[in-house]
Amino acid sequence: MRQPHQITVDRALLLLVLQCAEPHGLLSDVKLQQLCFLCELQMFGKGFKGFHFEFFRFAYGAFSKDLDNDLTSLRRRERVENFTLTEQAQEVLSLLEKSVAGVETNEKIVEILKAVVATYGGHDSGAITNSVESVELSTPQDPEFKIPIRDIVFHTTLLVPSRIEVKNEFQLPPALLPKINHAMGY
Repeated sequence: MRQPHQITVDRALLLLVLQCAEPHGLLSDVKLQQLCFLCELQMFGKGFKGFHFEFFRFAYGAFSKDLDNDLTSLRRRERVENFTLTEQAQEVLSLLEKSVAGVETNEKIVEILKAVVATYGGHDSGAITNSVESVELSTPQDPEFKIPIRDIVFHTTLLVPSRIEVKNEFQLPPALLPKINHAMGY
């Protein structure tokens, strides 16, 4: 289960994904889910933890109920309208930028996030879903055995961040945490 500070990080980084994806055109729930899944996988692959979303196999690739709930919450708090950031979200992004500047781990995580969105943001939902479904996963018990996501049974858990050990994690400075929560309307 995500800790309160992890939820704040997830929501702030979600706003950043939405901002980075906007120039790439039409965004949908499916596409956003796949983008965040790919971001999270890339972060873990490089030894970083940014997002804390658990994902399971869904009919259209990877799906996270936590991500879906966070997006709904940001919409209710009028930080996001459909998939577009509102003016109120800009304060969150400004504070997030302050927490990234000069912090090597945070800078690398944001760099990964932006690279994934730049690579896949222009894809339509079908193409990005195909990319996700071709990702091969393994288990800790048998890391040599890899299976593409498309061959995994629906509703199977794909990613549980709390079980993944990494060297570095995105951190919000304690002084900025309440300010970011306030800027998000919490």
